[in-house]
Amino acid sequence: MSLFDNTEYAFQVKSDQELKKAHLLFKLIGNEGLTKLGGKIFNIAPFLVSFPMVKPLIRKTIYSQFVGGETPQEAIKVANELYRYHVSSILDYSVEGQTEESDFDHVRDVMLELIDISKNNPSIPFVVFKPTAFGRIELWEKVGKKTQLNPEETKAWENTRKRFEDVCEKGYQLDVNIMIDAEETWMQDAADDLCDVMMMKYNQKRPVIWNTLQMYRHDRLAYLKTMYEKAQKDNYFLGYKIVRGAYMEKERERAQAEAYPSPIQPNKEASDRDYDLALEFIASHHERFGLFAGTHNEGSCELLAKLMNENGIEKNNPNFWFGQLFGMSDNISFNLAHLGYNIAKYLPYGPIKEVMPYLIRRAQENTSVAGQTGRELMLIEKELERRKKIK
Repeated sequence: MSLFDNTEYAFQVKSDQELKKAHLLFKLIGNEGLTKLGGKIFNIAPFLVSFPMVKPLIRKTIYSQFVGGETPQEAIKVANELYRYHVSSILDYSVEGQTEESDFDHVRDVMLELIDISKNNPSIPFVVFKPTAFGRIELWEKVGKKTQLNPEETKAWENTRKRFEDVCEKGYQLDVNIMIDAEETWMQDAADDLCDVMMMKYNQKRPVIWNTLQMYRHDRLAYLKTMYEKAQKDNYFLGYKIVRGAYMEKERERAQAEAYPSPIQPNKEASDRDYDLALEFIASHHERFGLFAGTHNEGSCELLAKLMNENGIEKNNPNFWFGQLFGMSDNISFNLAHLGYNIAKYLPYGPIKEVMPYLIRRAQENTSVAGQTGRELMLIEKELERRKKIK
């Protein structure tokens, strides 16, 4: 029997009505044709939400399943409810695609506010941001490639770097974990370099700054081991969120279009292999690491629980976390929490029209990951049947 088969724990936070709504939603998401159509519709979401009937419909369906609310106050309310069941949250300000300096400054200010919120709320152990929330992706790409910047770009990079460090420094000062999401490979070198600078500066006593490794890249396991050797030599701690990845089709298409070798693993088996090898490496060198295992894969979660036991890592070790997305894989999250492990849900929030890119990725992820939607449906049906029998 799997660690994650107990549906009573998995769905204890949901009412019968909420479970039935989730069941209908996952059935719709499981229809690939509808999901593709939804993607086209969501592309014009800023226009559609101006219609009085559309915004409430979206809010009550896919938005309520995968998003914590439009404001931090709404998201905090959800986080506090989850924490009643020992499930923590990571508030994710899921607004994307900014291009103006004033927009980047605004996101920086939001992150600084979230650090204050996290400091005073044990249900929110991490603050997370994307590097491109602080500066244009083209700028990150040029810096990563060591391309000469013109004076305007040099100033923009100085501003970007300062926003990045402002958030890291405040996290350090208030002892709040700062997690930096990974993005496309063509901008990631600059982000990795800056994350390492921040780790060297602020991870002297424990992992405060956490970078992200996408293991569907074939070079990430070697990178992890290289960074371990560097951290050993320079005597600082590493924090990593380990995920499989989120930009596979875009990466392959760009590599083909621009005629360079694909950075993506040849198949899913290779991604799964490197993901689990990364868990094994970190667990066996855990004195140097913080680990956030972001995955909906039950096998990887069971493996990490086993590795923690074998390597003498306590279930509630503050540097070891499991994580899933809000609205998905509750059977993993709530069962791990019940067993005493540290678990955090990624809890996005933001205005409906601006969160649409995030929402359609979630729907597409459920459609593309083999068995994900079917697994969600089966577990919901099992719990509804269990509740029916005890009434």
